Amino acid sequence: MIDTPQPLVVGPVTVLTGIDNGRYPHGNSIFVEGSEGTLLVDPSLTTITTGGPPAPPDQVFCSHAHEDHVAGLGRWADAPVLIHEDDLHGVTSLDGLLDIYGFDEAAGRAFRQMVEEEFEFTGRPDATGIADGHVIDLGDVKVDVLHLPGHTRGHAGIHVEASRLVYLADIDLTGFGPYYGDAWSDLEDFERTLERCRDLDAEWFSTFHHKGVVQGRGQFLPLLEAFIAVIERREIELLAYLGEPRTVDDIVSHRFVYRPQIEGDHIDSVEHRSMTQHLVRLERDGQVHQVEPGHYRAG
Repeated sequence: MIDTPQPLVVGPVTVLTGIDNGRYPHGNSIFVEGSEGTLLVDPSLTTITTGGPPAPPDQVFCSHAHEDHVAGLGRWADAPVLIHEDDLHGVTSLDGLLDIYGFDEAAGRAFRQMVEEEFEFTGRPDATGIADGHVIDLGDVKVDVLHLPGHTRGHAGIHVEASRLVYLADIDLTGFGPYYGDAWSDLEDFERTLERCRDLDAEWFSTFHHKGVVQGRGQFLPLLEAFIAVIERREIELLAYLGEPRTVDDIVSHRFVYRPQIEGDHIDSVEHRSMTQHLVRLERDGQVHQVEPGHYRAG
């Protein structure tokens, strides 16, 4: 028998705590019950493994198109799927999902196999794209969609006022920090999103991975600031590394996002996308220049 933590019930919201507290590949899904319907948010691998939410959902909302957030879409084929319009392409087909990552052929081939076998990905060409501020009406409970781009173009959370709960999806408040390593990620969009998060007025802050649920702004804000600080730390470390001329390949091999010993077909792609965004910004701001084509140095 699989040992999973007990769900947390906050009014009409049930946080379906994932296996190993939502550690990847699992996650902490959200189930919302109203007088006129139910909503499952981010069907995780745990919802497949443990039999799903307390009741079949009438609708499914995906915070964004990443494999661990759409694992259960095929299990609820009769439930309409909603996702922010900027990530709609990623749930319509496996090719659409892979476009969001932007892997090269080798990494894409390995990732495709993993998504099909481990996450049981099922394309939903019937999914509907929605926008920031969209209200999902469950009768006596309203779910407000919050567009929080950066992690992906369409990354979004929800606010359930009846529970004073905000779900932040992959703004997961971990020591790893913000992830902006895909083709559809954007560092500066992520920074603007994090500024928006500072002003969120709620009592409960829920994340898809690791932290799970944080109660009170007094607990949430220090975790958010530490999460934000990872971006600055990466940039400071990059500047120090560019004390002598380096190429982009050098930067990728050095590892600023992952630990140096971490390997994998997709790791170089993530490092390249993440740190190139920092490099472009530093060059734009005059903190880095090319001493010869393709060789960058601070100063």
